[in-house]
Amino acid sequence: MINLDMSFLFQLVNFLLLMLVLNLFLFKPIRKVLADRKAEVSGAKEKSATVDKEVQEKLALYEARMREIKARATDERSVLKKEAQTEEAAILDKARKEAADTLSAIKNKVAKEAADARQLLKEQALSLSSEICEKVLGRSF
Repeated sequence: MINLDMSFLFQLVNFLLLMLVLNLFLFKPIRKVLADRKAEVSGAKEKSATVDKEVQEKLALYEARMREIKARATDERSVLKKEAQTEEAAILDKARKEAADTLSAIKNKVAKEAADARQLLKEQALSLSSEICEKVLGRSF
């Protein structure tokens, strides 16, 4: 029985010694690598979350700026459109006035020419009637 106990004790010591060696050279390094990897993955996830948050903030800022720029562009477009409409109205008014002035000048010129033509016709009619009378009556007035 002592032999059996000795063999059992020897196997137990051998087993514990193997466990100690395996623990020192295999299990601890593997646990350390796994812990380091877990820490690295955890750090990468945190960094990823931080970067994602920054991207979302920058995207929100970008979208807000774009809305602001679009609003300003719309306002400027509206102001420019109103200015263009005002300028168009002024140009049209000026053109209408010039057209009215030109038409008035043409009407005045035509009226003057018509009056001059009437006066000339009256003078020619008198002269012609005088000549006709002289030839019909055979004497001069």
